[in-house]
Amino acid sequence: MSSYEVNFDGLVGPTHNYAGLSTGNVASMNNASDKSYPKAAAKQGLDKMLAVSKLGLKQGVLAPAQRPDLQTLRRLGFSGSEEQIVEKAFKENPILLNACYSASSMWTANAATVSPSADTADGKVHMTPANLVNKLHRSIESPVTSNILKATFNDEKVFSHHEALPYGDFFGDEGAANHTRFCHEYGEQGVEFFVYGKHHFDKSKPRPTKFEARHTIEASKAIARLHQLDPNKTVFAQQNPDVIDQGVFHNDVIGVGNKDVYFYHEQGLLNSKEVEENLKRAFGERPLHLVKVTTDQVPVLDAIKSYLFNSQLIALPNNETALIAPEECKNNPAVWNYIENYMLKETPIKHVHVFNVTQSMKNGGGPACLRLRVALKETELASVNQATLMDETLHEKLYALVDKHYREELTQNDLRDPKLINEVRSFLDELTTVLKLGSIYPFQQ
Repeated sequence: MSSYEVNFDGLVGPTHNYAGLSTGNVASMNNASDKSYPKAAAKQGLDKMLAVSKLGLKQGVLAPAQRPDLQTLRRLGFSGSEEQIVEKAFKENPILLNACYSASSMWTANAATVSPSADTADGKVHMTPANLVNKLHRSIESPVTSNILKATFNDEKVFSHHEALPYGDFFGDEGAANHTRFCHEYGEQGVEFFVYGKHHFDKSKPRPTKFEARHTIEASKAIARLHQLDPNKTVFAQQNPDVIDQGVFHNDVIGVGNKDVYFYHEQGLLNSKEVEENLKRAFGERPLHLVKVTTDQVPVLDAIKSYLFNSQLIALPNNETALIAPEECKNNPAVWNYIENYMLKETPIKHVHVFNVTQSMKNGGGPACLRLRVALKETELASVNQATLMDETLHEKLYALVDKHYREELTQNDLRDPKLINEVRSFLDELTTVLKLGSIYPFQQ
């Protein structure tokens, strides 16, 4: 039976803006309060989705969260009409308004952790939405994320949907941005690789000192239990606290894996040699290709600026490995020199495709942030909501919706405009019809 890795990209929402809400994310902080371009951002993402599908891969789209999240503002004591709530929040605490307007659900690498049926004891595809408790603007995502996932992967015989882990720093879960899977074929049992930032309960373990570690080992182990994973095929590793303090807020900023290739920076993990041995042991007799980039080849700060490792590592239909990279890699001399003169010549990664996702990059998310990977057997893919699978027809429909409803630009002051609320709702109403999602948003219920 054929099997596939399907990339489900998040559609950039109409309230895409730069508020600098993500401490520890260098790009997010550096571009705080810049003017954003929501229409361009959404089209950049849609163009990447269509291009990936034309490479012969299966590609899907995940709907954005409803924003602004007025329910959260009401819970925080803002009252009155919707227009009054927005204006009061803008005047009294604009950071809260920014958080409730954030379009951060576009980065679906953080939407959930997914374990394919070949890895789970009950033979179902397991999904757990991330609680994202480290940042307010992301911690409010999981209820609607859960609705979107259930409407997209809507066959209970095939998909097992879990609740987000309990809220609190002890189970800080950032989803698939800290999770990688290695395998020979997508439909065969693989090795699930969980990377965490800290031990919450064991304060004697190393942890960063400048920026917070967002993901705990306690969360990773809980996900492994929920997904009924084989302990012999599950590997846990800690991020290097020093690189977290340099701006590597998620592991997918410093490493990415797919099938039998692991592409990563030598400084990314604590005790990296031990981790490498654990991965090779779990992977079995066939080789796991470890493509380790040295600091001499690409310094950590260049990796962060370019998001070299926040590229998508994909297997083309001919089984050759390719990298889906942001334009910023081509614009960084050290990174592009490495790609051209070493990676393409000396490693299993034989192709690089460069995309313009600058609007996402300025907010701290590259190509890998924009997609949630779901390994599916052919029969399981047939059980997915087919209206969410990308082709030229869907691309054209979504382009038309973006042209109709999205603003060309947004500033922080624009978030107080009450007309924006209705613009977003009109878009989401039409989007749920196109994607056949049903009434998944609070305003529709």
